[in-house]
Amino acid sequence: MNTNHLSSETFRENAKAALADAQLRGALKNATSLFGERRKQAAASLPNWEQLRSQARAMKDEVLLHLDRYLEEFVRNAERRGAKIHWARDAAEANSIISGLATERRARIIVKSKSMTTEETHLNTALEDAGMQVVETDLGEYIIQLAEETPSHIIAPAIHKTRGQVAELFTAELGMPPTDDVAQLTRTARVTLRDRFAAADVGISGVNFGIAETGTIVIVENEGNIRLTTSLPRTHIAVMGIEKVVPRFADLDVFLKLLPRSGTGQRLTTYQSFITGIKRVATDEGPEELHIVLLDNGRSRMLAHPVTRQSLACIRCGACLNACPVYQQIGGHAYGAVYQGPIGAVITPQLMGIEKTSQLPYASSLCGACREVCPVKIDIPQLLLHLRGEIAPSKGSVGERLAFKLWAKVMVSPTLYKLSSIAGRAMQRIVPISKAWTNGRDLRPIESKSFHDLWTNE
Repeated sequence: MNTNHLSSETFRENAKAALADAQLRGALKNATSLFGERRKQAAASLPNWEQLRSQARAMKDEVLLHLDRYLEEFVRNAERRGAKIHWARDAAEANSIISGLATERRARIIVKSKSMTTEETHLNTALEDAGMQVVETDLGEYIIQLAEETPSHIIAPAIHKTRGQVAELFTAELGMPPTDDVAQLTRTARVTLRDRFAAADVGISGVNFGIAETGTIVIVENEGNIRLTTSLPRTHIAVMGIEKVVPRFADLDVFLKLLPRSGTGQRLTTYQSFITGIKRVATDEGPEELHIVLLDNGRSRMLAHPVTRQSLACIRCGACLNACPVYQQIGGHAYGAVYQGPIGAVITPQLMGIEKTSQLPYASSLCGACREVCPVKIDIPQLLLHLRGEIAPSKGSVGERLAFKLWAKVMVSPTLYKLSSIAGRAMQRIVPISKAWTNGRDLRPIESKSFHDLWTNE
């Protein structure tokens, strides 16, 4: 199924279609349950887990309050070690910079590691339009690329696919004999990708953290594809959101304990690449050229607002998706955007504009599970309510808006509240309730006696 046509503007229709897909819901249930249990066990292995979460949030708050200073420090130290820095105000400028760099180097084949930031800018399309072949090297992203779909999870792009679906895809696209053996599927992908690594002219990656103190970029992974992407081609282009900076090298001690445990339930990912500039001698590992593209694309706008600023503290672990009862039922494609789940419902409207994404902040029951598992303590329910508040004045019927204004007056007046309760008990017997309310939610009848009366008679 091609998922590129799905849009945030049609979230409700997307969600209904997803709910009708039993195979999708089964795959989601298995995967999110496994991730959730692993996260719980990994977090329990650290006696100071809550302290680490508080530390991480404090560090993020410090960076976001002084982002200009930390970015300048990062740039200064990265350039001192041979990296070239490029500033991109938006997605189009980032794609233009990267396409230009690849064209100047006459790149034909580009290998790319999993990067949500380049998904955000739709970089692959821009490079392909420029006549280049782009190969995703993360197994999940490679599966999605072959299927001509978009990722459905921040850390597990193909979470919605079963083993059988992947086997059918590999048989059709790679000519592999039919099998659902995981080892064979992985081996086939590895052999296919190995030739691409050897032939690639440019490697493109994302960035998990940028260290201001040293100018180092840090990328974590489990498959080894990122290390090959950043070291085999002569040119490495790293795309980094401006919010990814951390002040000091020592700060990674906190984040590298939180990120893998929250994301995949690991104590540490299999590989951690620390890239500081370019290689100095031929025998060193690493690229001859390192270009770092610092992307804004709406982040400065988010930074300026005291409420939405905390959205930028996200370290892209995906824990909130795994814990969300809405995401668990419909998956990521229903959101019609790069970022899915609770954090996607917060970030996407701020990046794309509230007009086209007004349904997403309502894609939540506000149960708070996302807030409980977030390693940097982002109050996602608060942000969702804030965004709903921005949407509400322009939505709803005149009658509904008047009803809420009347409700607000009643709720601050004990006398009006008591009178409304009496009137409500009488009116509910004769006035039908709007189906627009009862189709999507339960509306219990008003009790025959008020709490005050019951309390008095006890």
